[in-house]
Amino acid sequence: MPPAPAYRPEPRFFDLGEDYGDAVRPAEFPQTILRFRNDRAAATVGLETLGEAEWIAHLGRFDPLPGQPGPVAMRYHGHQFRTYNPDLGDGRGFLAAQLRADDGRLLDLGTKGSGQTPWSRGGDGRLTLKGGVREVLAAEMLEALGAPTSRAFSLIETGEALERGDEPSPTRSAVLVRLSHSHIRFGTFQRPAYFGRPDMIETLIEHARALYHPQVAAGDAAGFLREVVAASARLTARWIAAGFVHGVLNTDNLNVTGESFDYGPWRFLPWYEPGFTAAYFDQTGLYAFARQPEAVFWALTQLGGALKLIAEVEPLTEALNGFGPAYIRELRAAFLDRLGVRSLGEAADQRLLDTTLALLREGGEALRWEPLFHDWFGGFASSARALGGPRAKLYQGGAFDAFRFALFEHEPDRPERLEHPVFARLEPEEMLIDEVASIWASIDAQDDWRPFDEKIGRVRAAGEARR
Repeated sequence: MPPAPAYRPEPRFFDLGEDYGDAVRPAEFPQTILRFRNDRAAATVGLETLGEAEWIAHLGRFDPLPGQPGPVAMRYHGHQFRTYNPDLGDGRGFLAAQLRADDGRLLDLGTKGSGQTPWSRGGDGRLTLKGGVREVLAAEMLEALGAPTSRAFSLIETGEALERGDEPSPTRSAVLVRLSHSHIRFGTFQRPAYFGRPDMIETLIEHARALYHPQVAAGDAAGFLREVVAASARLTARWIAAGFVHGVLNTDNLNVTGESFDYGPWRFLPWYEPGFTAAYFDQTGLYAFARQPEAVFWALTQLGGALKLIAEVEPLTEALNGFGPAYIRELRAAFLDRLGVRSLGEAADQRLLDTTLALLREGGEALRWEPLFHDWFGGFASSARALGGPRAKLYQGGAFDAFRFALFEHEPDRPERLEHPVFARLEPEEMLIDEVASIWASIDAQDDWRPFDEKIGRVRAAGEARR
């Protein structure tokens, strides 16, 4: 079947021309076995009507969708662990299509593992199936917890044996497609700045402003930066409230719409631990859980530095200085959302944020991170459930009393949500590394996808319960 009437192709990035990307050919894979298709996401862009053969043709072999010109590998630079790298770019992925969603946003279909490009730097351009499975799980969990995230759209196993130095090899291969609100990175601006091309920066600013931040006046680079700062502050706050550690907050992994993507060595916190890291190679803790706001702000300053070629320093600095206050506001809002209560004003909301973190710190490994938000979702409406549950003994003492007082000040927000069956469960839905490893082990050893499919079902139910 062709795409649904809601399908609206709009390949706008391709208008920028060859200075910003390179036309590429996808790899030819020996197999294309569909392992995951996100029909919920597909329905937002009119692709849910594709049959399996058509899905594989467009999202596994990458025959262009109607109205799309063909794939392009995007050009960008970036700081990787704060070391500048001018040899970056889409090395194992490309922009496959752009289309309007049912909410009017322009979205990208971007790939991972689709073959070599001019920016592969000697790599094979492939993705392990394990990496694809992990990316699907990360995106699904973040979406359920209310964090701005790309959505894993498709995962197709490709039948190649890959050699990797950091995991048992040979290992199975896959190609992933994500649905994302822009792949224009901070590093996309750093590249023309590196080459001293203010004309390219002006073109890119106007392109991104018109498509993603149209409320900003044409030519207002500082206004554009201000919007990116605000979106990035919200993203970072939602990561913290979700207990999420991205792991690789390089400037090529942050984009202008404040939506996270490209999940490699991610982790969710088992319990409150500010120094918790996701990547084994992050030996200094640069991107540790509690340092993520610092990392995002540092990356924003690099974006601001690139924009100095076309704008005055003072308004750019003013825009960057808005990150701290915006982040704190967004963090309060994110914790209220996670606890399912309404705002009572800045002072009371801050008190709830502070006492929640204090209780999580004191509860440590016994309390963990996610259970607190499960037990106390809905505020005082959940008190009997929480105090009669498996963590009742942890809910006592000075830190708990302060938390309970701050929580009970706030009215429940839509307490009818507590009627969802998810809240009858004793334990929350978590996404901890041991379970992720177990899901992969079932796939790797027995080709058993049931734990993967069942996990996605439970995660989605948990997300629906909170909406």
